[in-house]
Amino acid sequence: MVSCAAMDIRELDYALPERLIAQHPSDRRDASRLLVVDRATGSMRPAVFREIASFLRVGDCMALNETRVIRARLRARKDTGGQVEVFLLHEETPGVWSALVRPSARVKPGTVVTVGSDIRIAIGDVLPGGRRTVRFDVPDVIRMLEACGEVPLPPYIQRDGPDASDLTRYQTVYAHTPGSVAAPTAGLHFTPEVFASLDAAGVRRAFLTLHVGYGTFRPIQTERVEDHQLESEDFDLPEETAATLTETRRTGGRIIAVGTTATRVLETQHRGGLYVPGAGSTNCFIHPPHRVHAIDALQTNFHLPRSSLLALVCAFAGTDLVREAYQYAIREEFRFYSYGDAMLIL
Repeated sequence: MVSCAAMDIRELDYALPERLIAQHPSDRRDASRLLVVDRATGSMRPAVFREIASFLRVGDCMALNETRVIRARLRARKDTGGQVEVFLLHEETPGVWSALVRPSARVKPGTVVTVGSDIRIAIGDVLPGGRRTVRFDVPDVIRMLEACGEVPLPPYIQRDGPDASDLTRYQTVYAHTPGSVAAPTAGLHFTPEVFASLDAAGVRRAFLTLHVGYGTFRPIQTERVEDHQLESEDFDLPEETAATLTETRRTGGRIIAVGTTATRVLETQHRGGLYVPGAGSTNCFIHPPHRVHAIDALQTNFHLPRSSLLALVCAFAGTDLVREAYQYAIREEFRFYSYGDAMLIL
């Protein structure tokens, strides 16, 4: 059970050997390891992700985030020849985005930089949090990114640049709606074969969207976890998905959230025992002593210390059990973070 006491940030600390930070994905998506944790008994057992259907039941339903990662990192140059990186964060209006610009201090407001041979970007004023408004000379920026942008790998993946394989592997096989600057990594392990095994086991699936923002990498810096503020992220819970989830619960099935992003959408839209369709933005921050009502099981990767993602997992499973599971995973040399292994908490 989750304690009613407020959470201290030190409870989200743990020591991780650097060698366990996955720098590349596993050879096969579904060959990742899976740590299965039972909240009722506290038991833990290792498995392989392709076996996940064997731990679920007929009538269960998995909720998956079908957001698509955009190629948000752009390498640009000033007319003087100086190099500038533009990392897109959120589209404000067609052709206008909030972004991180590096080195920001050397790029004055009004500077125009070029991407590729002819795409021009005007850099605006400095905004709160060090962000900048950038204005493109083309309206369909998403389409342009497919030709000129780079995959925005997380900062803990220490490489000179993305591999060609990242274009597919840092994307779920069911990615559909573009808008994220980070992958919903719990979904990276799924393959058509895994979906076939879930179908055979009578496990349904339903899709929603939450566009993962750059704030997912921002550590909690307040002493009390509850004082941290999450940035808002856009979501969409379709009517069909909401109806499927409500029916699943009504008939005794379990809702298995695939990832913290799906969990946040479901908790935002769960009211009076029902899942309410809708679209908007959410800054729902789930942490102890919050009790999670919208899901019955959680499949997730292993998260960074002092992260809002780890706080959510602790709220769902209990801080002591999560800390024990992480120590188990470290002893057994599971691979951590975006390209790492997974955990199924029942």
